[in-house]
Amino acid sequence: MKNYYNKSSEELLKEFNTSLSGIDSSKVHEIREVNGFNELLEGEKKSLIMIFLEQFKDFLVFVLLGASIISFAVGNKESTIVILVVLIMNAILGTVQHLKAEASLKSLKALSAPNSKVIRDGHKIEIPSKELIPGDIVLLEAGDFVAADGRLIDNYSLQVNESSLTGESINVDKSSDLITEDEVPLAERTNMVFSGSLVTYGRGTVLVTGTGMNTEIGKIAQLLKDTKEKKTPLQKSLDDFGKKLTFLILGICFIIFFVNISRGLPLIDSVMFSIALAVAAIPEALSSIVTIVLALGTQKMAKEGAIVKKLKSVESLGSVSIICSDKTGTLTQNKMKVKELYINGEVIPSSGLNLSNPTHEFFLKSLVLCNDSSIREGAEIGDPTEVALVKLAADYSKTAEEIRNTHTRKSEIPFDSDRKLMSTTHEFDEDHVMITKGAVDVLINKITSIETVEGIKEITQADKDAIEETNKNFSKKGLRVLALVYKNIPRGTEISVEDEGNYTFVGLVAMIDPPREESAKAVADCKIAGIKPVMITGDHKITASAIAKEIGILDDISEAIEGKEIDHLSKEELKELVPKISVYARVTPEHKIRIVEAWQERGMVVAMTGDGVNDAPALKQADIGIAMGITGTEVSKDAASMILTDDNFATIVKAVVNGRNIYANIKNSIKFLLSGNAAGILSVLYASIVGLPLPFAPVHLLFINLVTDSLPAIALGVEKQRGNLLNEKPRNVNSSILSAEFLRYIASEGILITIATMSAYYIGFNNGGAALGSTLAFSTLCLARLFHSFNCRGTESVFKIGLFTNKYIWYSIFAGAVLLFGILNVPALETLFLVAPLTLVNELEIILLALAPTVLIQLKRLVIK
Repeated sequence: MKNYYNKSSEELLKEFNTSLSGIDSSKVHEIREVNGFNELLEGEKKSLIMIFLEQFKDFLVFVLLGASIISFAVGNKESTIVILVVLIMNAILGTVQHLKAEASLKSLKALSAPNSKVIRDGHKIEIPSKELIPGDIVLLEAGDFVAADGRLIDNYSLQVNESSLTGESINVDKSSDLITEDEVPLAERTNMVFSGSLVTYGRGTVLVTGTGMNTEIGKIAQLLKDTKEKKTPLQKSLDDFGKKLTFLILGICFIIFFVNISRGLPLIDSVMFSIALAVAAIPEALSSIVTIVLALGTQKMAKEGAIVKKLKSVESLGSVSIICSDKTGTLTQNKMKVKELYINGEVIPSSGLNLSNPTHEFFLKSLVLCNDSSIREGAEIGDPTEVALVKLAADYSKTAEEIRNTHTRKSEIPFDSDRKLMSTTHEFDEDHVMITKGAVDVLINKITSIETVEGIKEITQADKDAIEETNKNFSKKGLRVLALVYKNIPRGTEISVEDEGNYTFVGLVAMIDPPREESAKAVADCKIAGIKPVMITGDHKITASAIAKEIGILDDISEAIEGKEIDHLSKEELKELVPKISVYARVTPEHKIRIVEAWQERGMVVAMTGDGVNDAPALKQADIGIAMGITGTEVSKDAASMILTDDNFATIVKAVVNGRNIYANIKNSIKFLLSGNAAGILSVLYASIVGLPLPFAPVHLLFINLVTDSLPAIALGVEKQRGNLLNEKPRNVNSSILSAEFLRYIASEGILITIATMSAYYIGFNNGGAALGSTLAFSTLCLARLFHSFNCRGTESVFKIGLFTNKYIWYSIFAGAVLLFGILNVPALETLFLVAPLTLVNELEIILLALAPTVLIQLKRLVIK
């Protein structure tokens, strides 16, 4: 896009072949043929069926589909149906989430104004905003949405809120003056207006320079289209896990197949035996259990102010190593507050006024009188800067109404972005006083006297130097500074701009958007957790650095840079730079994406916060995008995977701890599933090697997968947080779930359950044949797996963890045991589940053998701490 801010109005009118009388209607169609309508374009949309089918592209899903085919092949239609139902439900859930996430461009379109006032053929008319074309002359006034990018030709105190584009909460004073500098940041292009922003004050005439996708908001829309969402660490880990598990199972099945063939077993029987083993090995319930655990985790996080839109993003929080945060409203309160004052030649805190001192009292009153804001029934009305001055008076038990009723306003000159001043006149006893507040650099040359402890005296150069030095020091701290001056005028005088001079200086007031009280602790917690907090903001470098230093993000000013400084860096150079930088100021949407990508190139998991349209592409690019629920635009919320209901950085830290706990719980659930499945595999493997009949019928495997797998695994997923997870370092995203330690755990504890299962099998086989042996083996494996859920709650003894601290474990064991013993004792169910009749002694043998592995594991943990 061209730098139209560098060109004069005359040059642009000529370039766009238009005039102040507007475009000739006869040329509109021709121009639109070239530029199209003023609307954001979407890429080719995938059909609903394609989105649905894409949900099956996960490798673990392929494994489960294979399991359903195998189950059907061995005649286990019930198992096939259950697996397919679970996969279809997961695909439907994924489709719904996808459709919600891809609503970003629709929300961008909603930002456009429905109609615009333009001049065409010399007449003022109103047209649908989508019909605007480059070269149109648009008339703007307070309350209008800007529908296209444009260059200001005429300006009458125009102020525009561009926070959704730039991240700056303060309204921008516009000007029609030429900007001569090159590469000016978006936030400082004061002679331009941008689509999607809101006119808050004044009016102006604009020459349209860009429409549709050729606007700044169009560039963001293009970035959103081009940005692909990242897979979460859990998705990557489960993909890796699925592949390794498949090869492991296939390997074992081939070994069993060749062992059976070598033993003289018929080919078809060898094939069916190997298929049955695969059915026993594949954890069909894994995908649905992970989904349920994540869903339960999101409910807990929602209560703490973090709403998660994309389930698999929950555990991403546990791996986060970088948090890129916006400043305004997230780390700060998004409310201006008076911090320091300069009066009678000294700097004092906002709480340091002495109202028995006439100068101090007049200063406080004047800040409220030359002010249009108010606070009514707790609601703040007006410009945030002026509201801060009214709140300062309230801190001294002075209401705006009380002060204004005592000193009636007689006349005024409203604030003007060119003058940078506001003036009002008021009654003070017998006198009328003209009070003016505004920019220090403007008022310093209009002052002729100064209030001092000794009274009013003529101002000297030393006094002016002191004022300018104080202003400079305030600015270095990131404070916004206003000067307050006054002069006595004749009663009944109607003031004009020419009267703004020959003032008496009273003081300076310095304000800031203060950090949230909890921000400093949250930043400190991030560092404890091994997470680097980074501030990325559209605000000024000085202001951003001051806040960042106060809350602990920034140690030295060398760690802060402006966006334009990274414009000429290559991808590799930026990758090398990012570890050294903690604050990025005056950034564009492209900068944000590049910063996020640079960290990701370094192998980091990045969380990105934002609230504006300009944040949406980076929110989508980040491993976990976090939008603001209160101040966030619909675009940012659509692009994000998590929304903060309180816009609070500290809530992110809580969410990180929750994410780490959820991942630990998911891992424990997977340990439980695989160690139990390992016992089933080893039991079948042992029976095959020694020539015994298959210890389980297909219906037994279905019951194990649905009951003894699912219920305890879900209960493990809601285990409460233990220990200080904040002190742990972020999880390595490249580490697989199937680590050596993990496999040792599965193998050792799976072997113990196998020994108990096959011991039960031998007892039954030797006393009643294969049917009784199969029943005892099946029952022991079911109950042993239920008890084994205690072992999977962590690596410590269950007595140290707390035997009754997870009531859901007890519920799952009770439910599973009731169902199991119902099968064993209800005649109709005995037939359906192919179990032999049992004696009371048999049932006691099942309970004791099933308890044995858990007792041994817990004894070991008590002895070896």
